[in-house]
Amino acid sequence: MPEGHTIHRLAQDYTAAFARTAVHVTSPQGKFADSAALLDRTVLTTADAHGKHLFLGFGAAEQTAEQTVEDTAESPAWVHIHLGLFGKVTFGPTPAPPPTDTVRLRLANDTTYVDLRGPTTCALITAPEKQAIHDRLGPDPLRPDADPEAARRRISRSRTTVAALLMDQKVIAGVGNVYRAEVLFRHGIDPYRPGKDLTRAEWDAIWQDLTALMREGVRNNRIDTVRPEHTPEAMGRPPRIDDHGGEVYVYRRANQPCHLCGSPVRTADLAARNLFWCPTCQKR
Repeated sequence: MPEGHTIHRLAQDYTAAFARTAVHVTSPQGKFADSAALLDRTVLTTADAHGKHLFLGFGAAEQTAEQTVEDTAESPAWVHIHLGLFGKVTFGPTPAPPPTDTVRLRLANDTTYVDLRGPTTCALITAPEKQAIHDRLGPDPLRPDADPEAARRRISRSRTTVAALLMDQKVIAGVGNVYRAEVLFRHGIDPYRPGKDLTRAEWDAIWQDLTALMREGVRNNRIDTVRPEHTPEAMGRPPRIDDHGGEVYVYRRANQPCHLCGSPVRTADLAARNLFWCPTCQKR
């Protein structure tokens, strides 16, 4: 499942390609056809992301492409997208090729088209419904309105493992399996420690690190978590070869030697996801 940096990058990409333009909206698959018909030829005013949720804001049909995003910020309609495990987004230049019958949502203007396939959610919602989604999510390190203290309060009261809490979207929105494993390694924290045992200093450092790492993920459109002194070039080791790309410390490196201490990286199931950690560098 894509992590939060991917969704924020998609929000930027949708905005760059379609904002302030009248958009041709279709649903070749048919599952979003009625809503697509309502949105067709309206103006995409903005795109917003919170955690793993993407929101596309559309203005009324009478709005023009010359109006600014600020003029139309109170969009009357939002498309709520959650990619889930199988959702894919593909951008390309126009003219667009004939769509396949797996395309749930296609947007197109004079220069660009984008296809959405296989999302868990693709729904037309109102502004209050959008707000209700924000209200049930935890703070997102990539959002300017994020309140890390809200997450700290929940963590400091919980006996649940810190590894599970970092994956709970009601606690922190946007953190997935990769960032969870990597940020705990970077701060030497055992993933099985109860949340209530985290000190404020540890929490502040985790939040600041997540913010920096995820911002870098948005810029590069991939996850890299190793510090400069631990890159393949600096350490004289071969680069990581993995479908997910990016240089990491422990994620998907089970039984391989830790880059720092040489101990075998361990893995276990936690909260229905594979957890990765170094038992030497992340002592209880």
